[in-house]
Amino acid sequence: MIYISIFISIIYFILIITLIFGFDNIEDIQNKNTAPKNTFSIVIPFRNEAHNLPSLLNSLSAIKYPVNLFEILLINDESNDDYKQIIEDFVRQNPNMDFSLIHSIKSTKSPKKDAITLAIKQSKFEWIVTTDADCNVPTLWLQLFNQHIEEKQPLLICAPVKFKAQNSFLYHFQNLNFTSLIGSTIGGFGLKKPFMCNGANLCYKKETFFEVKGFEGNSMIASGDDVFLLEKINSAFPNKTCYLKSKEAIVLTNSENSLNSFFNQQIRWASKSTAYKSNFSKFIGLTVFTMNFVLIMGIIATILNPILWKYLFVIFVQKLVSDFILISKTATFLSNQHPLKHYTVTSLVYPFFIVFTAFFLLFKNYEWKGRNFRK
Repeated sequence: MIYISIFISIIYFILIITLIFGFDNIEDIQNKNTAPKNTFSIVIPFRNEAHNLPSLLNSLSAIKYPVNLFEILLINDESNDDYKQIIEDFVRQNPNMDFSLIHSIKSTKSPKKDAITLAIKQSKFEWIVTTDADCNVPTLWLQLFNQHIEEKQPLLICAPVKFKAQNSFLYHFQNLNFTSLIGSTIGGFGLKKPFMCNGANLCYKKETFFEVKGFEGNSMIASGDDVFLLEKINSAFPNKTCYLKSKEAIVLTNSENSLNSFFNQQIRWASKSTAYKSNFSKFIGLTVFTMNFVLIMGIIATILNPILWKYLFVIFVQKLVSDFILISKTATFLSNQHPLKHYTVTSLVYPFFIVFTAFFLLFKNYEWKGRNFRK
């Protein structure tokens, strides 16, 4: 058991160090004021987001890009709140913006994919940009996508997301967990093995979406509009996906405001992992789970046999240090270093959280936007 634990910890250490090298392989991008050329359709599904829409729309109105080169498509997914007045006020205050409100039609088990697909079919521009209704987008958002398209000639661009700052342990735990995901995402792109992206800040060519048949083949899974599309495009067009590592392209989003909603979010995210086609994705998921499971088993074994504490200590410190390097690099890029002071405490809780989530994934369905979904 000791030798197996040490072997797993070495594999984990090599994986994280490899992702760190991948992270450093992606250059930081700054705005070069590239001439606006590409056209964008901003696609945003929403459901009962009246409390978030004013902030989102305000950020959209501040985008610095020629208004004739982009449109905004909001897709209503059966909202029953007071969203209409908010949107009407926005349209009246921004008469020069090309804006459309679309009402989604459910046709699969994934309402979000249905909404995005419908919007893309009705869009009129070459590039699709997606974000979420609880987000704020940066002013140079489209400008930087335009620049990256001109320089890299990609078919899909993933870009960074970070949480809006709060001050609670739940927030700090989520934030460090999310920061590690962003760092791993960038690392994967840097290794030319992209395995993860975030639909809150994603850009892809409309023609390519239809060439890979959109979300066909994974519409039975409620989430995953981002990752499954990345897998499809990367498989059909190798080396045509890239990461826009730019501070000026960071989209802000909300963390979950309760333990229950956070838990449901994690179950939702984890539930799509069984449908991943990328062997690298599966390897990472298995390695991360096994490493955290080993730590919990190590704690139990040490309680029963205290002489084992030295092995547990070495394994935990090795994980603590390697994770910290990746997370601190990512936090620095995101200008989000303050939560790092909670890193040690969070690291003690994290193994239990991972194993707990994996266990409940086998038995528990999840709630999302007021709907219950089966895995």
